[in-house]
Amino acid sequence: MIDDELKRLYRTYTGAEPEVMTELPSSGSNRRYFRLAGRESLIGVSGTSEEENAAFMYMSEFFCAKALPVPAVYAVSDDRRFYLQEDLGDTLLFDAITKGRQSRVFDDDERRLLRRTIALLPAIQMAGGEGFDFGRCYPQPEFNRRSAMWDLNYFKYCFLKATGLEFQEDRLEDDFQKMCDALLDGSSDTFLYRDFQSRNVMVRDGSPWFIDFQGGRRGPVYYDVASFLWQAKANFTNDLRRELLDEYIGSLSRYRRVDTGDFLRRLSHFVIFRHLQVLGAYGFRGYFEKKPHFMQSVPFAIANLRTLLEEDHPQYPYLSEVLRELTGLKQFNEDIPRRRLEVRIISFAYKKGIPNDPAGNGGGYVFDCRGVNNPGKYERYNHFTGLDEPVVRFLEEDGEITKFLDNVFNLVDASVKRYIDRGFANLMVCFGCTGGQHRSVYSARRLAEYLCGRFDVQIHLIHREQNIEQIL
Repeated sequence: MIDDELKRLYRTYTGAEPEVMTELPSSGSNRRYFRLAGRESLIGVSGTSEEENAAFMYMSEFFCAKALPVPAVYAVSDDRRFYLQEDLGDTLLFDAITKGRQSRVFDDDERRLLRRTIALLPAIQMAGGEGFDFGRCYPQPEFNRRSAMWDLNYFKYCFLKATGLEFQEDRLEDDFQKMCDALLDGSSDTFLYRDFQSRNVMVRDGSPWFIDFQGGRRGPVYYDVASFLWQAKANFTNDLRRELLDEYIGSLSRYRRVDTGDFLRRLSHFVIFRHLQVLGAYGFRGYFEKKPHFMQSVPFAIANLRTLLEEDHPQYPYLSEVLRELTGLKQFNEDIPRRRLEVRIISFAYKKGIPNDPAGNGGGYVFDCRGVNNPGKYERYNHFTGLDEPVVRFLEEDGEITKFLDNVFNLVDASVKRYIDRGFANLMVCFGCTGGQHRSVYSARRLAEYLCGRFDVQIHLIHREQNIEQIL
């Protein structure tokens, strides 16, 4: 049904059949994305919420009319559940700054790209808010006390309680109410992006483009700045945050007068609030929905929160006390393992290129899984990955991949032994297949499990096309 409807839209818009239709990875969303290639390359979207789809379509049209860098919508189904939008490529800003995120040393190109991104933010907040019909937003037209309390209680019930930490709800509620007063101090007709972070920025021809803004609404500009600069896995240093904050304030000054001291004071409330909102989301998606990608982000968010708490926040005395206890919990403070061999295992799609080696060693093993029988040929496996039981069963019952991995294990086993003996710090092993979804994902996971059972090594398992990372 989805395939048929998106192909029909493609035919109607381009006058030709799509030659290839490939589902793209998504994370934490009920929307599904497909690349339809042929006469031209377009992104097909299937969204279950008509109201959310309508909000995105309105915002896209409005922002495009103001020449803001967002994807245009080209065709929409009659029931507004499907649409075609501009294809911005495959490079997320999050991926474009990978070396900096992993090393905390951002080179000139990464810093330049980050500055360009945050310098564009005031355009969508200020110019994008002029004449905007906030009644078209979904699910809320504005950031208000109710939505702020939803997010704070999201943190309390989906994360804080899930950790087992005991606390006094009435005292915590008192600080939540004070925080809402601070967040809503003053009014604004600016557009609040709400989830402005590096995973929601695409890079095309070296320039940033904004995506996933359909949850936006009227609200203060500080929220988006806090979201971007304190994103859990962005791993920005304090000096880089200051550099980007200066860039943002300079850009915002073109639209309105900025008192830097007042701006920083107001921003500080949103930084705390955003940390809590993010942990609430991670708790719900991770603890309750059992999605590993979100649980893997928790240590980064806790580390950010721990740094934030190095300064006093006297306006929220009990909340600060609870958060210090939270960051001190044993599950967030396991001893850092002694330095040992790190084996980076990556699954990838060949059409998106072989992964770079961030360790600077020029690469390692690259195993081609495309000779193994492909479950992706069968439609019933399209919505699964090599982590899911139906695909695992298909591959193991077929047996080709078992023989393939026996040879892989022998080669890698010998290298790991020699690397440990010689005191080497890094080894990279990559598995590639057509879409980076089935065979390569299965193989990468199997190798990770094999090495964990045999050696005292640190495994960094990355399923690149699935946006999943795990430290074993």
